[in-house]
Amino acid sequence: MSKIVLNQGIRLSLMIITLGMTSVIHPGADAQDTPPIFGDITINQQFSPDPFTVRGMSGGSVPGRKVAGRAETPTGPCTGFVDTTPGHTLNLTNRFEYLKLLVESPQDTTMIVKGPGGTWCNDDFEGKNPGIVGEWLPGIYQIWVGSYEKDKYFPYTLQITEVE
Repeated sequence: MSKIVLNQGIRLSLMIITLGMTSVIHPGADAQDTPPIFGDITINQQFSPDPFTVRGMSGGSVPGRKVAGRAETPTGPCTGFVDTTPGHTLNLTNRFEYLKLLVESPQDTTMIVKGPGGTWCNDDFEGKNPGIVGEWLPGIYQIWVGSYEKDKYFPYTLQITEVE
């Protein structure tokens, strides 16, 4: 499990526990050389680095529309297949007038975000990569990154940015 905290662009604490090994990135360490895998992210406005990047593996066996509770949202279709649990939890401590989440993967991926005010889905925001842009309320958001094909798992990076 990972825990990432970004406050006013100056603090970063991260703990990764993988296969019984523990790694800690201390404040001032260059976390962007090797983005963390999965985990919980907490950010305030004007976080740093921007964009902030985390990694994961897309896919699962549950249809995206089942997790989202619908087939379509204003941000796009709830397609693809995901795991039952989200790959990331994003805690926004403030309201963001603009925030963009963008997945980058060599394969076709999808995204579902559940949080304050509703559920949002996307597929093919930039090419075959999903993304969601807009105004975000403070609170906790669950993020699933899916694969277009059932039981296919692909590496991805999730970028979070305040920059338009």
